Amino acid sequence: MRKLITLFVSLAVLAPAWGVGSAARAQQSQRPREGAARGASNAAATETLIRNATVLTITRGTLANTDILIRNGKIAGVGQNLKASDRARVIDATGKYVMPGIVDAHSHSMSDAINEGTLSVTSMVRIRDMLNPTAPNLYRELAGGVTTLNVLHGSANTIGGQNTVVKIKYGRPVAEFIFPGAPPGIKFALGENVKRASSTVLPGQTRRYPATRMGQEEVLRDAFTRARNYKRAWDEHRAAVARNEKNLIAPRRDLQLEPLVEILEGKRFVHAHCYRADEIIMLLNLADEFGFKIRTLQHVLEGYKVAKEIAAHGAGASSFADSWGYKIEAYDAIPYNAAVMTRAGIIVSINSDSDERARRLNIDAAKMMKYGDLTEDEALRLITINPAIQLGIQERVGSIEVGKDADLAIWTAHPFSVYSRVETTFIDGDIFFDRQQDLARRPELQREREELLKAEVNRPPTEGGAQPGAPRRRPANHHDDDDVDNGEGDNHR
Repeated sequence: MRKLITLFVSLAVLAPAWGVGSAARAQQSQRPREGAARGASNAAATETLIRNATVLTITRGTLANTDILIRNGKIAGVGQNLKASDRARVIDATGKYVMPGIVDAHSHSMSDAINEGTLSVTSMVRIRDMLNPTAPNLYRELAGGVTTLNVLHGSANTIGGQNTVVKIKYGRPVAEFIFPGAPPGIKFALGENVKRASSTVLPGQTRRYPATRMGQEEVLRDAFTRARNYKRAWDEHRAAVARNEKNLIAPRRDLQLEPLVEILEGKRFVHAHCYRADEIIMLLNLADEFGFKIRTLQHVLEGYKVAKEIAAHGAGASSFADSWGYKIEAYDAIPYNAAVMTRAGIIVSINSDSDERARRLNIDAAKMMKYGDLTEDEALRLITINPAIQLGIQERVGSIEVGKDADLAIWTAHPFSVYSRVETTFIDGDIFFDRQQDLARRPELQREREELLKAEVNRPPTEGGAQPGAPRRRPANHHDDDDVDNGEGDNHR
C-alpha cells in the first residue's frame, strides 16, 4: 500500500497541470478515464460541424471562412454554409484555424524500452507488442495537435525491430491505437549508436559486432544475402507444392529473415537512422544492389551533401529542424538541410524523435520558412502530408479533403505563431483533447495532489529532509533514439 501511495504522488508531481493524462492513470479506478468519457459523449455526436474557420487544407490551399462537416469519423464536406443534422455538434471557429492532425514520422512515445541491443540484427522483435497507451506525453502531444505517430525501434542495431504506426487515441484500449492498414516497416541504423561510440567495454566483456561503419555494411550484406537465399528456398518449395510433388519438407521458418524477405518483396518499408553522407551513400548503394528501396532516411543530417543521390534513389528524408553539434557525427548538420533536400525533389518531413519536441512540431516546421525560404504551404507539408506519404497513409490523413479521416486540430491562431495553441484535437471525428475541459479539471487535479501529499508516507521526515522528488525525466532536448536499453549503459548523443 505504501508503494502504491508513493506511485500516486510521483505521477501527480510528474504531470504538469495541463498534462492531466498521468493523473487519469493513477485514478482510473475512481473515475472514468478522460478519453473514455469523451468517447461516450462522442458516440452521441456522429456529426460535427466546424463553422467559419480558416482551413489549411495542405493540398488545396488556404480557405477562409470555411466550414468542415465531419460524419462517422470522416470528412464529409469542406466549403461554405454547409448543413448538418439537428443532432450535430456545432463548433464556432470564427477567427481560428483548422489544420490536419500532425504526423510525427519518428517517435518513441509509447515505448519505454526502445532497443533490443543484444544482437546486430533484431528484425524479429516488434514495437507493437510493447506499447504503453497510458504514457502521459501522448496527452501532451494531442495538446500540440499531433494525431499520428510512427513508433520506431531505437538505433542500437544495424537492423532493428519492426515499427508500428498509431493514432493517439488516448484513454482507449491499446488495440484502438493501431493505424488500420498502415504498411509495415522496420528500423535500420548506421553510425555511432550502432558501433557503441559512447559505450565503455568493461574488463572481461566483448564488444558487440560491428564496431565500425565497415562492419555495419557487412552486417547488412550478410543479412540480405541470407534473406535472399531463404526466399529462394521458400519459392522453390511453393513451386514444388504447386506441381503436386510428394514427400516435401518445408524450409525451417526463420522469424529474423521473414521481415527482410518482405523488404525484398516491397512489402515492408525501411526507415533508416543515419547522419553522415558516406553512410547514406553506402546504404543507398546496398539497397540498389539487392533491389529494394529505402523508404525514409531518418535524421539524415548530412542529406544536403548528397541530396541528388537521395532523390535518384527515391528515398524520403525525415530530419530535425535545428539540432546539430550534439555528437561528432552531427557536427556538419545545418538548419537549411530540409530546404535543400526539398529543392532537390525529395519528400521531406520534420520529426521529433522526442516526447517533448513532438508537441512543438508546428514551430519546428515554421523555422523552415526562415532557414531556406520554404513557402508556408511547403513548411506545412513537412508535418502533415509529407510524413503521411512516407508512412504510406496519405490516402487517409495528412490533408483536409472529403473522404479522409477526420483527424484535425483547431488552433487559436495560425499554427506557425508561437502564441497559437490548440483548442480541440479530433481523431476519426472524436475529440481527444479539449482545452476548455482541461482547464475545468485543473482545480480537481490540484485538490487530488494535495490530498495525496497528506498521506503519512509522503510527509517530510521529522528529523529534517524533504518530500520525495519527482522521478527523473529526460532532458527536454533529448533524442530518444539515442537510448540504449541493453545493459551496456546509455548512449546519449
